[in-house]
Amino acid sequence: MTETAAPEPRDADNWAANVDRLRVSDRSSKHGYSVDGRRVTGPMNGFGRLWQRTYSAAVGPVVPPEQLVADWRLHFGEYWPPMGRFHGSVSSIQPGDVTTLTAGGVTTGILVLYADATSFTFLTPEGHMFAAMITFSAERDDHGTTVAQIRMLLRCSDPLFEAMWPLARRGEDLFWPGVLRNLAAAHGAPHVDVLAHTECLDRRRLWRNWTNIRYNAGVRSIVHALGTPFRRDRATLRSES
Repeated sequence: MTETAAPEPRDADNWAANVDRLRVSDRSSKHGYSVDGRRVTGPMNGFGRLWQRTYSAAVGPVVPPEQLVADWRLHFGEYWPPMGRFHGSVSSIQPGDVTTLTAGGVTTGILVLYADATSFTFLTPEGHMFAAMITFSAERDDHGTTVAQIRMLLRCSDPLFEAMWPLARRGEDLFWPGVLRNLAAAHGAPHVDVLAHTECLDRRRLWRNWTNIRYNAGVRSIVHALGTPFRRDRATLRSES
């Protein structure tokens, strides 16, 4: 009897391929030092308590969800507040994209796990402040208004980042509402209220993952910054030789 291969699901093209190690799109990128060669993580790979955080804003009835998400994917980093920078060289958020970012002085990155017409989802790499899955989406509510939403399921990655959680939480409460306000303003809604909801789903800390601290991107960012003069000196010597 001949076995028939199972058909691929209809949304197969919306998912990133399985990878063992992440590779930044430009291996020479000066921001890839905390991402290249790392594995992706999810909330169960983190250390701290498990949180679900949601931010949403009503953009209005004019722009359809598909149009809003298409623009969000195309200009993702342009809607970030000044406290963060998206170093992505991609022209649009696509499944499987790996790119770098800096937020709060920490340089790390993301993998685009999934993307379709009304949503896209990121996973974080080892060393990121959060072991997280973050979904950006838009939909019509019961009144026909397009609502943009950012939903995160996360744990702090290691004991050091868990200790910094109260400060990081306040930073997130400034950053992501700022993204939604910038997105809404670009689509004709300059004054929107951002609703925020936080729920602790699991108060346990996963002590088996305390060794994640060896990948801590905050520590690596500091070491990388301190080593900049020496890298410049070596580059100068190579160019003169």
